[in-house]
Formats: sequence, structure tokens, C-alpha cells
Amino acid sequence: MQAILVANPKGGCGKTTLATNLAGYFANQGNKVTLCDLDRQQSSLRWMAFRDPEMAPVTGYFAGNQVMFNPPQDVDQVVLDAPAGLQGYKLSDYLRRVDKVIVPVVPSIFDMAATEDFLNSLRQETRGRRQMLGIVAMRVDPRTRAAVMLEEFLRHFDIPIVSYLRNTQNYVNVAAAGLSVFDPPRAKFKRDHEQWDSLLQWLSD
Repeated sequence: MQAILVANPKGGCGKTTLATNLAGYFANQGNKVTLCDLDRQQSSLRWMAFRDPEMAPVTGYFAGNQVMFNPPQDVDQVVLDAPAGLQGYKLSDYLRRVDKVIVPVVPSIFDMAATEDFLNSLRQETRGRRQMLGIVAMRVDPRTRAAVMLEEFLRHFDIPIVSYLRNTQNYVNVAAAGLSVFDPPRAKFKRDHEQWDSLLQWLSD
């Protein structure tokens, strides 16, 4: 079993977008996947409620009320959609129990400032396991000044940017139907799939 935590203390940075599309990808690969919603808003579970039962199945539950996280053992992948403000002993508990941590970051001054302390905490908590950390730049083209600004900000954290995901309404549109960009019809999301390739490769390493 592989457990993946999607986390950032800043709201609105794309955590649920990443978590639901990861779940959709794994499900469409024929894997048994569970989506653990840790946020009281339960956005990931609402996404599941809209999902067509004819699509590749994704199971899920609200795990935000657990004192200590106990991931299910009878699945191939567990994707955890973390709440804003995750810190302290709960963050430490999750980091001990997951294989990878994805931190979505939007390249704005406010988002980067809100993420700085969190990234420092991750580095301290994962000494000797730094390879489990990866950044996903959300809603940004890697050829823009915004991308350069984000790269400069992240340089001293020594955490790699594993993917850049463009600003597109595709994610909004599929989410409204409980779908991911990996669900049919796949051809219209070819450009998005190309941007996910490096992230998916990093997850498999």
C-alpha cells in the first residue's frame, strides 16, 4: 500500500484538486484506492458523492476526527486530503505513516509566505527522508515570471518542484461531476496528462 498526503496550511491552493485527480488516476489504473478526507469541509467526499457509479470506483471516508491516523490496509493507494492549518502532533503522525507528501503551492506572495513555516516544519520532520517531499506548482506556466519567482522562493528549502499544473477550467468542470481528468473522455485532457507525467513518475520512484 502507498499512502500519499496532500497538504498545505493555506486554503484555496489546490489540495482537493490534486487529491481527487490522484484518486481518479489510480482508480483508472485498476487499483483499489481510498480517499481520506481530513478536512471538516469534506470537499473530497462531496466530489465522491457526485461521482457516477459507472466510473472507476473510488472509496472514501472522513478521517479528520481520528486522534491517530490508521490507514486502511486492504487497498493499493490511500490519498489524504489535508485541512488548512495542519501542524503539530497531527502533522507528525501523518508524516510517520505516509510514503509521499505533495505540497501544492500557488506562486503568489501571500501563498508563498503562508507556506514558508510549513515547509520548514516538513524539512525538520523528514530528516533522512527528504525524498518523500515534493512541490506541485498550481495554476502556473513554467515559462512565466511567476514560476521563476516560485523557484527562487523554494530554492533554500531543497524540496523539488515535481510538476507544474496550468490554470485551466478543466479541473473545475470535471470536479463538478465527481470526475477527474483521467476519467473518460480522456482525449480532451491530453495536455493536462502531459503535465501530470512528472508527478506520477515521482510518486512511483
